[in-house]
Amino acid sequence: MKEYKLAIVGATGLVGRSFIKILEERKLPIKEYSLFASKKSAGKIINILGKNCVVKELTENSFDEGFDFALFSAGGDTAKKYAPIASSKNCIVIDNSSAFRMENDVPLVVPEVNFDDVKNHKGIIANPNCSTIQAMLPLKALDNKYVIKRVIYSTYQAVSGAGRYGLEDLENIDNSKPLKKFPHPIYNNCLPHIDVFMNNGYTKEEMKMINETRKILHKPQLSITATTVRVPVTNSHSESINVEFEKSFEVDDLFNTLKSFPNIVLIDEPKSNLYPLAINATGHDEVFVGRVRRDESVFSGVNLWVVADNIRKGAATNAVQIVEGLIKQGLK
Repeated sequence: MKEYKLAIVGATGLVGRSFIKILEERKLPIKEYSLFASKKSAGKIINILGKNCVVKELTENSFDEGFDFALFSAGGDTAKKYAPIASSKNCIVIDNSSAFRMENDVPLVVPEVNFDDVKNHKGIIANPNCSTIQAMLPLKALDNKYVIKRVIYSTYQAVSGAGRYGLEDLENIDNSKPLKKFPHPIYNNCLPHIDVFMNNGYTKEEMKMINETRKILHKPQLSITATTVRVPVTNSHSESINVEFEKSFEVDDLFNTLKSFPNIVLIDEPKSNLYPLAINATGHDEVFVGRVRRDESVFSGVNLWVVADNIRKGAATNAVQIVEGLIKQGLK
């Protein structure tokens, strides 16, 4: 079996360390790992599969040694500068930032949903936004059968999605320290504000969900609206998704459609108070769906509650799955 060389850019961050954990779990045929980060983090030692790896400073020459794949999670500016350099050296980049997501020649991929899109890559493949990724599995399952007409997103997003400083703000229980990430305290609070506000009144996070959903589902005119909210939860995003269909459905059939889709776990037993919870999703790669019920205000609609680990499936696992798929299908 062929073995590959893989680079991780942003190896010391939350997602970077999750890349490492998931690569260890999935045991891909990688013969050599190289870790890159900023000058500040260079020199740190991280253990991968029992071997100590020294984190190196990312430079324009970092990819000269030749890699098959590079997983990037180091922010948009870093990706814009270094991802094209890596791809120019026959390295396939999977980038977790928003830098390339809406570029026409860059596939935006959730493997269970639109993996075939990777065949059109030109060296860079984009990982979608965390809140978009988890929504795509149930939406694709339902669109295949009932044809989606409209989507309304309301999200309840964990602070880990805002990085280390977001977590520190949550731990600032008595507000005795200056806030590092959020404009208002997040402990014991909810902030209807993720990323910057746009001219249309939506936040950038909301527009990401709208535009990325259309691209992934290949439905550029799909009617979608979104409200994204940061909540005082450490990890795992929760989403209320209202979906309207072109076709009618039977609830039992819809349940079976969701259950049969790859990596969806249906938890929906209201009489026993069983439904997806952030605390239970953390540490898992599946997308959990529950509170499934007909929207009686429209001809054919449904309400869903969708929960997933935003650092794993919402970022690191999705990227590793892309690499895994490329290897399995011999696309590298």
